Amino acid sequence: MILSRTFPWPAGGRVCALLLTAGLSLLHVASASAALTLADAVATAQQNDPWLRGSEFRQQSMAAQAIAAGSLPDPMMDLGFANLPTDTFDFDQEAMTQFKVGVVQAFPRGDSRALDERRLNVLAEQFPYQREERRARLAVNVANLWLDAWRARESIRLIEGDRALFEQLADVAESSYASAVGRTRQQDLVRAQLELTRLEDRLSVLYEQLETALLKLGEWLRPDPDSGGRGGDEWMPARYSAPSLADQLPDIALERPGIDRAGAVDAPAAIAALLGDHPALRSLDTRIDASRVDVELARQKYKPEWKVNASYGYREDSPTGQDRPDFFSVGLAFDLPLFTSTRQDPQVQSAIADTEAVRTEKMLALRNMVASFESQYARLQRLEQRRQLYRTRLLPQMEQQAEASLSAYTRDAGDFAEVVRARIAELNARIEALDIDIARLQTITQLNYFFATSGAGAAGESS
Repeated sequence: MILSRTFPWPAGGRVCALLLTAGLSLLHVASASAALTLADAVATAQQNDPWLRGSEFRQQSMAAQAIAAGSLPDPMMDLGFANLPTDTFDFDQEAMTQFKVGVVQAFPRGDSRALDERRLNVLAEQFPYQREERRARLAVNVANLWLDAWRARESIRLIEGDRALFEQLADVAESSYASAVGRTRQQDLVRAQLELTRLEDRLSVLYEQLETALLKLGEWLRPDPDSGGRGGDEWMPARYSAPSLADQLPDIALERPGIDRAGAVDAPAAIAALLGDHPALRSLDTRIDASRVDVELARQKYKPEWKVNASYGYREDSPTGQDRPDFFSVGLAFDLPLFTSTRQDPQVQSAIADTEAVRTEKMLALRNMVASFESQYARLQRLEQRRQLYRTRLLPQMEQQAEASLSAYTRDAGDFAEVVRARIAELNARIEALDIDIARLQTITQLNYFFATSGAGAAGESS
């Protein structure tokens, strides 16, 4: 018979239990009010991310720089007196004395203006790809935090659900020991109290994990006011309240389910082709294109830079009243790129080396992505196997073992320690099954990051 009275707790244990129970109650109340789904969390994070707005501003800045780079430099105005006599400084004394007004216009080398404008426009094209990659990365980070919080909360619920059973087992053991009926020993009472204390400790750790994950999630969910000011509290983040999570675990599917059905990872070359349209790699492609324009810009330095000048010289009439005609001058100046072996040639070689360096950077990024994809895919296959094993065999067997040990103990044919061990093993198995489900969803989320494409999103932004 299960007694209704509670197993005696130490003073600290009672306080801890009350705190944990109150925390879980608040968790359930919050859960019922406004639950935050994973999709809502990702959408909110992408909407509130200041980095995305900053990227748009940087793109606007570079587009404006491109317009300025394609324009001619401002002309130079030249004003002055020429050939003033030093003895009297009279403007009309000498015939060559004049007041000059001149204009000088410079023309950059070759096609450097158009190339510089094109280079900046090409560099501006990387920002939409960077924003696409940022959104994909945000989806992974937010999903991991949301799933970590959900795992901690569900683990708390599992332990809280089993704690009442352990308390009842402790009551039965105490009643049996006090009445000297059955095979209960004093060490069984100590074991029951020890397991309850260990459950308290596990709950404390899980509550810490839950709070940490929710507060880290707040970094992405916290509203960030779009302020145009510069001082005061305008840049301070808004007050944040930790959200409650949805009760149901989302069903996250692979963006490319055909790969999952294939049962094996394709060759690295095929994976590289699959990842070739990833925004991170497309962003590097724009840098490669810009580096090629830099090479053409360096080659323009073999061509001269031109300057055209025109001036008008006003002369005063002579002291005798004789009319003096004004002067008009026009000229052309240009530099001579003669020392190309020590100036222009090294600059072209430097630009070519920079282009190859960016190409190497893309190769390294692609190799890293292929290796990460293969490792995550292999991990997903193992998690699927373990998930199937737990669902079809391990969890039912654990439940049967726990029921059999309890049935044997109630008939005085089993050991109390075996009952406790079986219940703890069943609880651990359910928590491990939960961990497998969460790890599987996190792995799918990471794989979906590799499937991000730069098609419609980046093209729409850059248009």
